[in-house]
Amino acid sequence: MSQAEKWVPAVTITESAQAYLAELLRKQNCEGIGIRMFVASPGTPQAETCIAYLRPGEEKEGDVCVPLNGFNAWFEGKSIPYLEDAKVDYSPDRMGGQLTIRAPNSKMPKISDDSPIEDKVNYVLYNDVNPGLAAHGGNVSLVQITEDGYAVLKFGGGCQGCSAVDLTLKEGVEKTLVSKIPELKGVKDVTDHSDTSNAYY
Repeated sequence: MSQAEKWVPAVTITESAQAYLAELLRKQNCEGIGIRMFVASPGTPQAETCIAYLRPGEEKEGDVCVPLNGFNAWFEGKSIPYLEDAKVDYSPDRMGGQLTIRAPNSKMPKISDDSPIEDKVNYVLYNDVNPGLAAHGGNVSLVQITEDGYAVLKFGGGCQGCSAVDLTLKEGVEKTLVSKIPELKGVKDVTDHSDTSNAYY
């Protein structure tokens, strides 16, 4: 790795990517503007690694700042484990070039005892629940955790409109989640089961 490539929390941002991002930031005409890198829906199949503009004062608690060539890069604290081995690169071409982000660990569930409850629920859904539902062409995803400690879930694929979904929810999904995550009170379903176009039963 050259001196110009900066190691940041488990992320490599190449010299060409830094130059490209610095130029984009200059065009924003905002003193002190930087970038913020984070993973949306980390540890799930829907994980998406994002880079956004960050104006002064928009930093969030837990963010880690790394000075780069001409600007600061901020990394969302809870995303850092999912950004391990990530690489941001820029390849110029005649069409203007392309910024690429490779984050091979963004979809991998990572939890510990002090992980947020959302991460724990996603981990159990990803590893224990969805493999069983996949046999019926179905899946379930987390929408949110309510203030009173319930996981709001959405069923998709063959589970949507399935006549056995209540049984699956209570006997399968809820029992699995509550047994593995004691702080969870239970689950709620927000799926529109009137749409039976893909239903398994």
